[in-house]
Amino acid sequence: MQHLFSRQHPPRQSRPRTFTSLLTAAAATAGLLMTALAPGAQAADNPYERGPAPTEASIEASRGPYATSRTSVSSLVASGFGGGTIHYPTSTADGTFGAVVVSPGFTAYESSIAWLGPRLASQGFVVFTIDTLTTVDQPASRGRQLLAALDYLTERSSVRNRVDAARLGVMGHSMGGGGSLEAAKSRTSLKAAIPLTGWNLDKTWPELRTPTLLVGADGDTVAPVSSHSEPFYESLPRSLDKAYLELRGASHFTPNTSDTTIAKYSISWLKRFIDDDTRYEQFLCPIPRPSLTIAEYRGTCPHSS
Repeated sequence: MQHLFSRQHPPRQSRPRTFTSLLTAAAATAGLLMTALAPGAQAADNPYERGPAPTEASIEASRGPYATSRTSVSSLVASGFGGGTIHYPTSTADGTFGAVVVSPGFTAYESSIAWLGPRLASQGFVVFTIDTLTTVDQPASRGRQLLAALDYLTERSSVRNRVDAARLGVMGHSMGGGGSLEAAKSRTSLKAAIPLTGWNLDKTWPELRTPTLLVGADGDTVAPVSSHSEPFYESLPRSLDKAYLELRGASHFTPNTSDTTIAKYSISWLKRFIDDDTRYEQFLCPIPRPSLTIAEYRGTCPHSS
């Protein structure tokens, strides 16, 4: 028995060295993990983050951290849409920005959605609020015009060098909202779509591949949520990043004037999907609860990265 014990002794001596090696490797791995999780690591991983870390107050503010400028685009030089106004961060220190084009609704002009320009731009976007070719253009036409305006913005505009052409989105009110769905259907490379009290005769959108936030109003009698925003939302693919925000005490025309709830969730959605900025995920997930301004909110959480 003693003889057998002594034969097994050398392997037992080698175990401490093996164990020490494992501890060393584990410590090295832990060090790498700590480095990856260190402050600033996330920012380094995402070159599209713009501006300081957001807070509830910062996304509800009437202006964000960026000073903005604007330039007008005449209908005479516009091709495929009716001209408009480009709002953009004045500083170029942060490089290029994602961009969004916004369409007005039926019988309306750019002035009806103009408030979104400086408000969104001050959060770190180039924003093009447009006029349509005629005030009675239908959603399909408005969708084409949104895309034409994006092309102008990225290819011909005086601020094209400030725009990242790979990170674009669309918004619109009423028929312009229906147009934003049409645009996203036609150009699947878009990163975000936000129809505001959208109107469209087409109720089903299973083809969409663009993360979409639908904003409805509980008092909307022009595009009631039961026959527009809700079926739009339900028809979107289950696998898609999507959300439905129903405003409380609101009408079809609520998006035509400055609205903190619309701005808060639009900014969060655009940041999350145009900039891939997960710092804004906190405002979208968990699902926001009903409040004085929110009648209902549905969505897919957590969102894919």
